Amino acid sequence: GERIGVDLANTFYDNTENIVNEFHEAKDFSGFSFELLRIFTIESPVSEEEFFKLTPAELTEKIYHQALAAYKSKSENIAQTTLPVIKNVFETSAQSFENIVTPFTDGLRSIQVVANLKKAYESQGKELVNALEKNVILAMIDDAWKEHLREMDDLKQSVQNAVYEQKDPLLVYKFESFELFKQMLGKTNKEIVSFITKATLPNESVQQARAPQRREREQVQTSRSENIAAAGEREVIKTPVKAEVKVGRNDPCPCGSGKKYKNCHGQ
Repeated sequence: GERIGVDLANTFYDNTENIVNEFHEAKDFSGFSFELLRIFTIESPVSEEEFFKLTPAELTEKIYHQALAAYKSKSENIAQTTLPVIKNVFETSAQSFENIVTPFTDGLRSIQVVANLKKAYESQGKELVNALEKNVILAMIDDAWKEHLREMDDLKQSVQNAVYEQKDPLLVYKFESFELFKQMLGKTNKEIVSFITKATLPNESVQQARAPQRREREQVQTSRSENIAAAGEREVIKTPVKAEVKVGRNDPCPCGSGKKYKNCHGQ
């Protein structure tokens, strides 16, 4: 049966369709093959001859099913790899721990995935994969939306120049903002799929989180660093959340350089 969520399956399909359309139109088999490795971490299941012979729709179906099969195999491997640790924690410490925290990395950034210990045990590790998908999707969307809002602020500033070019600023803003939104969706979909297909466990480790810890979303921590805390600790120490002063992209940089923030520390 299909274990992967409908939304994630759609994300796989949308990425496949976009890749096929882009490189098939450009007649670039080499770029197509590299993009499949970069996003899905799979070799092209079609030869160069098939690439040019098949229609975009036929290629999309073929690549989509191959990418999905590869991810399902990877997910099963993650569940099997972590199950012995999950089993040990549940059978020895279930009374003390409600959740487990597992670090995943794609080689560039890391994320601490929180999963319910009992569900992870009863599902033979599959609940951990479910938690990985959920946490990655939420984290990527959160980051993308913050960046999108910054870009929208920049757009508001730049669209004012349309008046000097005798263009309707409202029409320009609507068109450009829609294009930015489409770009954000495409980029976010790629980042989601790319992370989960590359996700590995540093030292194949699982931490224990002391109960009760029910607000899983607050426990998700993303980092650009590859340095991940050693696992196996009895408690997860949460770093206090610090309120950040919001600085506009076109405001003076707080460092006192006299430059705009976007041209200084906002780069």
